[in-house]
Amino acid sequence: MMRSPGSQRGKTSAHVTCLFVDIGGVLLTNGWDHRARWRAAQHFALQIAEMQDRHHLIFATYEIGKITLDAYLDQVVFHCKRPFTRAQFRTFMFAQSLPFPEMLQLVARLKAKHSLKVIAVSNEGRELNAYRIRKFQLTEIIDGFISSCFVGISKPDAELFRYALDFAQVMPSQVVYLENTAMFVQIAESLGIRSVLHTEIESTRAQLAAYGLRDDDRISHETR
Repeated sequence: MMRSPGSQRGKTSAHVTCLFVDIGGVLLTNGWDHRARWRAAQHFALQIAEMQDRHHLIFATYEIGKITLDAYLDQVVFHCKRPFTRAQFRTFMFAQSLPFPEMLQLVARLKAKHSLKVIAVSNEGRELNAYRIRKFQLTEIIDGFISSCFVGISKPDAELFRYALDFAQVMPSQVVYLENTAMFVQIAESLGIRSVLHTEIESTRAQLAAYGLRDDDRISHETR
């Protein structure tokens, strides 16, 4: 049976037509990481150790879409009576998401200049994902969302990348992937996907340029 283009590993370098991009840590802050949970524990006077322990037992189940955010909160926060409401906690939780404007603008420029297909490949819980997509208007620069909550698998499972390749109908050699976690970069590269470990925007811009994705608009502004 013939396999789709995304299921075949590219063996030669090809013109980049598609950008895979992580969301948390690249375009936006992480949605609900240990720093956000620490801030929540401080704000709502929760015992952080207990909260962390309960979070680690159940968050992966939430992130692959097996339970709702309310079910997650039932186990992590509202397993006992609280002096605050679920709505108050959710509002605080969502407010931890902030944009990285320069990275959003960089991806938008590269997409326009190089006619790129942009696909998000990310671990995100459904309600947080929906909020972040809507709040930061991510559909303006992202063509498709291969989110863990939608497909039922999450990084570091390499199948998430294979799913993204099939969805985008591209060969691995046609893709560059932006990611801030070294392990996930290594997994993508093992599939033949050229990757950039994002730490800050200038080094990311330089690495993208080395793959043929030059940010000429930024360069022209800097040389005026």
